[in-house]
Amino acid sequence: MYDRILSPPAKQSFFLLGPRGTGKSSWVRSAYPKATYIDLLGDDTYRRLLARPESLIDFLPNTPSTVILDEVQKVPAILNEVHRLIERKKIQFILTGSSARKLRKQGVNLLAGRALTHSLFPLTARELGSDFNLPRALKFGLLPMAVTSENPKKYLEAYVKTYLKEEIEQEGLTRQLGSFARFLEVASFSQASVLSVAQIATDSQVHRKVVEDYFSILRDLLLSYELPVFSKRAKRELMTKRKFFFFDVGLFKTLRPKGPLDSDAELNGAAFETLCLQELLALNHYQDRGYEFFHWRTRKHQEVDLVMYGENGFLAFEFKSSSRLREADFETLRLFGQDYPQAKLHLVFGGNESRMYGNIHLLAARDFFADCEAILKP
Repeated sequence: MYDRILSPPAKQSFFLLGPRGTGKSSWVRSAYPKATYIDLLGDDTYRRLLARPESLIDFLPNTPSTVILDEVQKVPAILNEVHRLIERKKIQFILTGSSARKLRKQGVNLLAGRALTHSLFPLTARELGSDFNLPRALKFGLLPMAVTSENPKKYLEAYVKTYLKEEIEQEGLTRQLGSFARFLEVASFSQASVLSVAQIATDSQVHRKVVEDYFSILRDLLLSYELPVFSKRAKRELMTKRKFFFFDVGLFKTLRPKGPLDSDAELNGAAFETLCLQELLALNHYQDRGYEFFHWRTRKHQEVDLVMYGENGFLAFEFKSSSRLREADFETLRLFGQDYPQAKLHLVFGGNESRMYGNIHLLAARDFFADCEAILKP
């Protein structure tokens, strides 16, 4: 098991949210080895607490100091009892969850001010250290089991089926599982691209309103990110559509059908951008850097892949998987720098040499993943 960057809060209760397979259960049990552990995925425990959430106290020893409730969204009504026990017994609760939908609708606000919220992401290059393998990460992503499995392809295929069956079908999030599966395939073509809901509805042969609901499901299950357009003090006419990402390269690659018309450059470009984004999102959260994430795209289709903005800085990134760059590859970053001279400009690419190129910091991929923490420092 790899050491994770996330530091456990000492005494306060908290939610730990993240997609299935990111290692939440392993992390909480390692970080809190003496805690009382209750797994709500266990059939008997689930049935008993679903029927009588107030019976939670019966599962606890006489004087528990810390209690782990794993996959708490399975019984969201239990949060009423958690709230009571935090108040009256001063118990620290660690509440893991892989779905924000039920928590948001049925009780998370009851713990406002009494429980922090943390997230767990796929593994990062820093956590992997010398085991980080860029070509493998671009192919299979960085879910812990995909990293350690002897057959990551089979694991990822099973992962997709598990989500379709357990999270979508069993939770009743959609009655048309076939339509949702077709939607996932079509959505994979939008990875690292501006999102067109209308086009995806047409291609997946599903009504637009249904597609909007499907994207909502992805967000609620923490399976995707959507980056809004950066428009602060805009000097140009901008597009308004968001940019879409499945949360992990391995998931994207597993969902994305590949045929004779698909070029490696197209797939590798989206995978490279996704992997870089994964690293930045995770480190920004774990180290509490406070950046918000955007993309920038003008009506003339001039685009910067990622903009990070916050009290600690203003960063702009272009991601190019190729080892060779052309002068045209720098044009939109230069344009963005003209509009926002305060921004630090970075171009991350698949080559080997990092250096300054005018006012643009040219970063070889190996250096980006090795020094990503330093990039985020004020």
